[in-house]
Parts: sequence; structure tokens; C-alpha cells
Amino acid sequence: MSEERLVKLEMTIAEQDQTIQDLSDMVNRQWQEIEKLQLKLKQTHSRVVSLEENIPTGGQDEKPPHY
Repeated sequence: MSEERLVKLEMTIAEQDQTIQDLSDMVNRQWQEIEKLQLKLKQTHSRVVSLEENIPTGGQDEKPPHY
């Protein structure tokens, strides 16, 4: 194997290692963002459920107060 070819292979491997590391970092950041969004979604869902439970439910046959 020639010296030039060996250097080229080593450079290719180094570039691929960097690409893999960059992708790993990106996936890690995305996973953290997903976890934050899941927490916000749970909080929002709990709030909506709480608000729905506190809505006064009048009878369906009741006339509005202006009648």
C-alpha cells in the first residue's frame, strides 16, 4: 500500500469520525429538546384538564339570563 493511499485513508477516517461526533452531538441536543417539549406538553395537558374540570356545567335546557 502506498504512503499516499494510507494518508488518504487516514484522512477519510478522521473526517468520518468528526462527522459521527457531530451527528451524535446533534442527536443529543435534539433529544434534550424533545424531553423539554414532552414536559411542556404534559404541563399543558394537565392545565387543560384542570380548566375543563372547573368549567361550570349548566343544564342544557336552561335559558340564557337575557330571557
